[in-house]
Amino acid sequence: MKKKYSLTLLTLVYSGLSYGQGTLPANDCNKDVEDSRGTMIPWEKGARETGIYRNLFLEAGYSQADIDAKLAKAYYDVFEGPKRVYFEVGDSMAYVSDLKNHDARTEGLSYGMMVAVQLNKKEVFDRLWRWTKEYMQHQGGARDAYFAWSVDPKTGKHNSEGSASDGELYFITDLLFASNRWGNETGINYYAEARRILDAMWSKDGTEGIMNVINVEHKQINFVPDKFGYDFTDPSYHLPAFFEIWAEYAEDGHEQFYRDCADTARVFLHKACDPVTGLNVDLTEFSGAPKTAWRRPSAFRYDSWRVPMNIAMDYSWYAKDKEWQQDYAVRFQNFLFCRGIDTFEDQFNQDGTLPDYILSAGGYQKLRHSLGLVSTSAAASLMGTQAKSWKFVDALWNARLEPYEDEYFDPYYDGLLYLFSIMHLSGNYRIISPVIN
Repeated sequence: MKKKYSLTLLTLVYSGLSYGQGTLPANDCNKDVEDSRGTMIPWEKGARETGIYRNLFLEAGYSQADIDAKLAKAYYDVFEGPKRVYFEVGDSMAYVSDLKNHDARTEGLSYGMMVAVQLNKKEVFDRLWRWTKEYMQHQGGARDAYFAWSVDPKTGKHNSEGSASDGELYFITDLLFASNRWGNETGINYYAEARRILDAMWSKDGTEGIMNVINVEHKQINFVPDKFGYDFTDPSYHLPAFFEIWAEYAEDGHEQFYRDCADTARVFLHKACDPVTGLNVDLTEFSGAPKTAWRRPSAFRYDSWRVPMNIAMDYSWYAKDKEWQQDYAVRFQNFLFCRGIDTFEDQFNQDGTLPDYILSAGGYQKLRHSLGLVSTSAAASLMGTQAKSWKFVDALWNARLEPYEDEYFDPYYDGLLYLFSIMHLSGNYRIISPVIN
């Protein structure tokens, strides 16, 4: 039976909390706030149609010089500074490391490549791709052209031969963007590399248990492309905007299928996100219903933080589902605002209660006010229709990539989500179309 929630009951649950803003009594935390910048007005058309990307930091009152400096500092911290997660190898390669887990992941390499192509850093992109191809990509066999999701960066040994489907999703999109930005005659044929992954994906027929990255029947990305993970999914892997990119630039004969996948992803997110809190769990069936695995219940956890940013990207680029997406942003930001704009936790049950089981990270098992979620909740302001959304933009602006009070520090996941969100809110995360000479 589908659960029904009461806003009145939820606000009563929250009534004992600190709300940070101090402008509303606790039981009115779902109401909008007063702000000199007024109610946020969302854009009604996507950048694919208009060619314009929103700079919410500028609209919020920050100067362009300060915005440019903040983006440059975020990039420096993640890629170049003393606590960086980007490491060069020899004259031509580099990797991104999840320092707390002592490995290199397809998630991190593909995120690093996306940052590089967005910010026009070709050498960084090429180094990352060469390392990925050399140490992660399978050459031959049933897994041909797929990637080992976790690798020891010191030895190149695969910690796991299997793939995480979001890695392939990002790599293909990264390479298509690189082809559009730099062409294919500067040392790497980016388009051919993207097509190799795509063509291999379509060739997977279950041999040795290896499957397509997309569940073809459901037209949804799966958790892992093998028989174990083919029939369920992770909501944070659902990026309808990326499937739109494939439909436009892959040119592999599956254009309508990819458009269908984009539409299906949007419908899936309606089902996966709670109708009151907006929260999604980290593992679900294709129906959006929570899935339990590894003897722990699904909940809103680390993977889940990416969902508001992914939805905001789709809104910013295409705005094909704008009414639901605007409503989602209200629900999601209202929920976090009620937990306290400066204090909201980073793991929840889908109904907004705190989970009994806390998923650990980096040897710490505790709830905290995490920079990663501060960042992606601010990205949701691209869909904002309330003055309250400015508060999330300000919270990201004032946030810092630095150790927490207990010395826990994650420049990898927190850092990359922080950098991505600054790119989104400054108008620097874009559809990269072919350069016309």
